[in-house]
Amino acid sequence: MPASAPSIPMPTTRPEPQGSRVHAIYDALRRAILEQALRPGMKLPEDTIGEQFGVSRTLVREALKRLAVEGLVELKPNKGASVAYPTLDEARDVFEVRRTLERLVVQSLAGRLSAAQLTTLEAHIQQEDDVRGRDGAASIRLAGEFHTLLSGMTGNVLLDRYVHEVSSRCSLILALYGRPHSSECAVNEHRQLVDALRQGDRDKAIALMDQHLEDVAARAALAPRGSGDIRDLLAPYTTR
Repeated sequence: MPASAPSIPMPTTRPEPQGSRVHAIYDALRRAILEQALRPGMKLPEDTIGEQFGVSRTLVREALKRLAVEGLVELKPNKGASVAYPTLDEARDVFEVRRTLERLVVQSLAGRLSAAQLTTLEAHIQQEDDVRGRDGAASIRLAGEFHTLLSGMTGNVLLDRYVHEVSSRCSLILALYGRPHSSECAVNEHRQLVDALRQGDRDKAIALMDQHLEDVAARAALAPRGSGDIRDLLAPYTTR
């Protein structure tokens, strides 16, 4: 009898680690909040979000917990999750803390940025320039990311973490209370700040950062905006 052909093992597909799926949901929801697709105060039902992303409510719940730690989501017993809705007093406190933290950032970076870091910052500012006047939500998100880029370059893990958190909350505050974002102004301010850091002018960099954040805070005005169906709002984020 002819020898039977050796069996060829079928390729197996490894399931995506649960942690990575939680992070993907967290990242999509965070982006949707910062880009103002999900408005402050909007309900975030676990079952609806789970259906949208094709995952269990357990994974959605873990993602929402991470967002709650950052202050972007509020979790209330028997009421579920919703996008945080900071008061004006809370907004003022957040901006005050942010100014203090970002003074430390520029103090640390003045005259110490490498050529590669300067190139990264300049490329990011160019992205901001590319969307100004065309995409207000992306403009606000990129403006916040500029500051977290700076904090990451300090090498101070704790400082970087705190700047990430307050920067995210400030974006949420602008989504709730902000006047139309002046992206051109923000881009120019960022360029001036990078120039001061390149020159090693610490005092000028601190003064520019203080003025910049003061201007950002001044854009806040009591003007809440409406919302839509969460399925439609999350649709663009399920494929990223």
